[in-house]
Amino acid sequence: MKLYTRTGDDGTTGLFSGTRVAKDHPRIEAYGTVDEFNAIVGMVMSACRKEVAFEARLLEIFGQVQSRLFDIGADLATPEGANNSSKILRIEEHHVAEVEGWIDEVDGANPPLRTFVMPSGCELAARLHLARTVCRRAERLMVSLGQLEPVGAGPLRYMNRLSDLLFAMARQANHHAGVGDVPWIPAKPA
Repeated sequence: MKLYTRTGDDGTTGLFSGTRVAKDHPRIEAYGTVDEFNAIVGMVMSACRKEVAFEARLLEIFGQVQSRLFDIGADLATPEGANNSSKILRIEEHHVAEVEGWIDEVDGANPPLRTFVMPSGCELAARLHLARTVCRRAERLMVSLGQLEPVGAGPLRYMNRLSDLLFAMARQANHHAGVGDVPWIPAKPA
């Protein structure tokens, strides 16, 4: 099977349901950004070392997260009720609860948060912060799509929790690297 089909040469792409839409359709923007986020999660994983317990745990978590992100992409590519929709795993409350458990696990080891912190620190923390911002963009695009067409609540909640998880992980990565939170220092009015 060849990688190219030539069916998208006219600026359209096919959804799993068989429907064709413009490549800049809000649905494509949403699941394309989920795909981008998944690739950035891969970049985060490439900075984790298996021999460091905390980083090995991140690899375990992200292995599951990446699969769920593919599920979210399939969900977004296949509106409920469309052809083939019965073949799609939909994100449910137990998936969201799993992320909440990871947040509690990771954030429980963080020092109390006393101020807004900058998205910086060690390399792993910086990658996690970048992933967090792309996760938030994917979530915003899903909300925009939901104003035009139905989007399941499960994927929205999942993405919202993932951004919180990534923030907790970034703080924990800095803590493990001996780097303190970099506080936001607001400018003083003139």
